[in-house]
Amino acid sequence: MNKTELVEAIAKDSGLTNADARKAVEAFITTVEKTLKKGDEVALTGFGKFSVVKRSARTGRNPQTGETVKIKASKAPKFTAGAGLKTVVNGARKK
Repeated sequence: MNKTELVEAIAKDSGLTNADARKAVEAFITTVEKTLKKGDEVALTGFGKFSVVKRSARTGRNPQTGETVKIKASKAPKFTAGAGLKTVVNGARKK
């Protein structure tokens, strides 16, 4: 499912117009981006948690030449699925 399909599905399920659903999706994405940029996390109980992980500097290898390469430290976004989402994905139904 891409972003357009997500917007259409949200509009259909919620009764919103496509324009309003698109605004809601854009607002959600922007809010998550801003929150992660500050170093905070976004936790949605039962769904999952968006957070930032720190990757330390390390050495790697160029696969074509075999040459050692220094890889800088960086931050990366991470999503951890919640128990409710895992249950739904594994086929069990919530009561």
